Amino acid sequence: MTSVSVAATGSSAVAAEAKHSTRSFWRVAWRRFRRNRIALASAVFLLVICLVALFAPTLAPQNPNAVNILFPHQPPSSEHLLGTDESGRDVFSRLLVGARVSIAVGITSMIISITIGALVGSVAGFVGRWVDTILMRLTDGMMAIPYFFLVLIVVAVFGTSFRNIVMVIGATSWMVVARIVRSEVLRYRNYEFVTAARSLGASNLRVLFRHVVPHTIPSIIVAATLGVANAILLESALSYLGLGLQPPQASWGNMLSNSQAYLFDNPTLPLYPGTLILVTVLAFNFLGDALRDALDPQYKESSH
Repeated sequence: MTSVSVAATGSSAVAAEAKHSTRSFWRVAWRRFRRNRIALASAVFLLVICLVALFAPTLAPQNPNAVNILFPHQPPSSEHLLGTDESGRDVFSRLLVGARVSIAVGITSMIISITIGALVGSVAGFVGRWVDTILMRLTDGMMAIPYFFLVLIVVAVFGTSFRNIVMVIGATSWMVVARIVRSEVLRYRNYEFVTAARSLGASNLRVLFRHVVPHTIPSIIVAATLGVANAILLESALSYLGLGLQPPQASWGNMLSNSQAYLFDNPTLPLYPGTLILVTVLAFNFLGDALRDALDPQYKESSH
């Protein structure tokens, strides 16, 4: 038997063992996750919110931007389930449409930050040497800049469109992901399955993105859930300060900002968007914590 056939046989055995180990890992992770009732409730809630955001124009009983100045601050009724705001617009319809904006900002910003962070971290960890030094010093420099004030400056200069808000949040929140992915790549790049792939002539790009990066997915999933929560919270803060999406386009943040002037006239008006922001961010955080525990290889299951 030639050395090439021996290497191929060894590589196949290692690949099969790695595949079986991966399947067992995800089964164990699901078993751990479903034991956490708060995490399951958070996942169900977030699924509902995402579906509501997706079908918001269909579900909204009224035109969310229809102004009726003759009936401001109306109490809840069969026509307006949560009453009307200061301009006579249906609050329930605006909450539904606002969910679409807030969730879209959170998910899109997360995708941008995860993409940048995973690319920077994987290249830095796999290549090493001066490439690692340059990329990590760039990451450290970005982390040294006050995050919120940087976002404020960029939005104030370039405008408050949906695209600008998404791009600035995503482009300024990738640093933690980069460090996490780099540490994972450093751990896996010298494993046996990587050596076997190299012995068969696989290129560095194939080894990195086919064999190493997939093992960082659990950590990326956890970072993604927490990233969505942070993006939603940041968009709400920008809107509250008047630098987010502008009326008449509804978002939970600008609904909360607009309602503060009418706190005594309609005290429940800020309660609705504020509660949704709070519960949604908490749900993402609970989900992220549960996923971190479920996907942690060092996690010790209780005997019962």
